Amino acid sequence: MDNHLILPAFYLPPIAYFSILNGSSLPILLEGHEHYPKQTYRNRTSVYSANGKLDLIVPVQHGNVGHIKMKDVRISYDAEWQRLHWMSLQTAYRSSAYFEYYEDDFRPFYQRRHEWLFDYNTAQLELLLRLLKIDRPTGYTESYREDYEPATDFRQVIHPKKAYTSHIAKPYYQVFENKHGFIPGLSIVDLLFNHGPQSKGYL
Repeated sequence: MDNHLILPAFYLPPIAYFSILNGSSLPILLEGHEHYPKQTYRNRTSVYSANGKLDLIVPVQHGNVGHIKMKDVRISYDAEWQRLHWMSLQTAYRSSAYFEYYEDDFRPFYQRRHEWLFDYNTAQLELLLRLLKIDRPTGYTESYREDYEPATDFRQVIHPKKAYTSHIAKPYYQVFENKHGFIPGLSIVDLLFNHGPQSKGYL
């Protein structure tokens, strides 16, 4: 397994996640057996709204979440988060160059209910890899291991509360940069909706 990239399954992952992928030719193993960590990109993403950085959070069913495997975390639909997230994406990116080009690909994620967070994130990742034209075999861990080679283990590297120092964010055009300047560390969709097929070249 040390000849794979070991990655978490994130919700609309940040650009740094895809920089890791694009910088390696190794196949992907998604970690589903880790204990679900709270306040990470596993159930949240950041986009650029008219008011600046906006966090979108997928609610999960509560209980003993900290001691449940990632693959067993259920999405909560007590609130209308799908409608709110889709409205936020539309409001943030409707005037971007490529939102209309991709919106039919993303809309189903905000119409159909997925039971499991891991499956939801994985389906989004498959779409994003296709749109970015990153052709990479993707598999899943069969159990939890702590002894992967550090050079291939990225499960704890990208976190909302700490900078990923190996990825230096190069500025690119953002819709609202005239209001708030360039904001690094956003979801890959910020790059994709603004730059479309040229996005992979940025990575």
